[in-house]
Amino acid sequence: MSQIEEPTNDPSESERACHSPDWKSLTLFLLTLGVLLLCWKISLPFLSAIVGSITLAVVTYRPYCWLESRLKRPNLAACLSVFGVTVMIITPIFILIEELTRQALSGVNLLRTGVPQQRLADLLRRHPAISSKLEMVAKQIDLEQASQSTANYLAAHLAGLLSNTFGAITQMVVMAFILFFLYRDHELAVTTLRSVLPLNDSETDFLLHRSSGTIYATALGRVAVAAVQGFVATLAFWVLGVGNAVFWGLVTALVAIIPAVGASLIWLPIAAYLAITGHWIKAGSLLIWGGLVVSTIDNFLYPVLVGSRLQQHTVTVLLSVVGGIALFGVSGLIIGPLALTVSKTLLEIWTVGTKNVKGT
Repeated sequence: MSQIEEPTNDPSESERACHSPDWKSLTLFLLTLGVLLLCWKISLPFLSAIVGSITLAVVTYRPYCWLESRLKRPNLAACLSVFGVTVMIITPIFILIEELTRQALSGVNLLRTGVPQQRLADLLRRHPAISSKLEMVAKQIDLEQASQSTANYLAAHLAGLLSNTFGAITQMVVMAFILFFLYRDHELAVTTLRSVLPLNDSETDFLLHRSSGTIYATALGRVAVAAVQGFVATLAFWVLGVGNAVFWGLVTALVAIIPAVGASLIWLPIAAYLAITGHWIKAGSLLIWGGLVVSTIDNFLYPVLVGSRLQQHTVTVLLSVVGGIALFGVSGLIIGPLALTVSKTLLEIWTVGTKNVKGT
């Protein structure tokens, strides 16, 4: 009779392979994570250009497709599209920002001359009641010295902003460069994205559809609301006799892209200037119009134009925009709502499943 071998306590080779850590996979994961973080650091200085190019590509995708279908030459269609976007969108905004910086420098130089301080002192002398109420504060603060110190600080930083034109031009060039390849190689970009996402085709389509819709609605909706705010502000400036009313209206529209507080950054200082120069009725009228109309109209228009498209609550959209701006700067206008949409979509994929995703 053959002897029956007793089982040993030593695990077999296959069992040891199952229970031992896969150091190769772990090393590959850590290496991939480190390289991705390095790529993030490298691209961070050009985050505005990257986000801007993606936004412009999504918003102008249909006109580009129409042009490409007519020309049948992707390279030529991409070149013409980038040129059109540069002429109609990027260049006017750049010129407006440069002019705003020059206007700000002129205001700072005027402040450093002491003329506004003298006008304020004359105004207080003509109104003893106001002067007496401010006497306590005036004794503790040297108004002239404080204003000149503020002017010197602003002049130094605004001069640095004006001298940083090369950096702004670099961002524009990088944006145009990326935009060209997003136009020409958009199918390759989508294919590459599909290959790295751990989702099936229907889930990937669902995520891409939601993401592009968010970028489209956020960009165009914010621009439309800002344009309305700039128009009503221009109307107020013109009626009140503010110099360069159209220019300040355009600047109001530009900064109104920042929700909640953007437009007030323009009309509030203008109202203060009107008050300092003795135009109390005009200053009060601008305060009422700006507070009740210019700065609040976005609370009614934005949910109508964007809320239904994003399928998000107004509060969460506002928090995503403001939080995105606080974290990423101007790029947060797009990154914030996009992150919110992507997170919601991924949660729906987890909880609802592929079947319901297909029908969404």
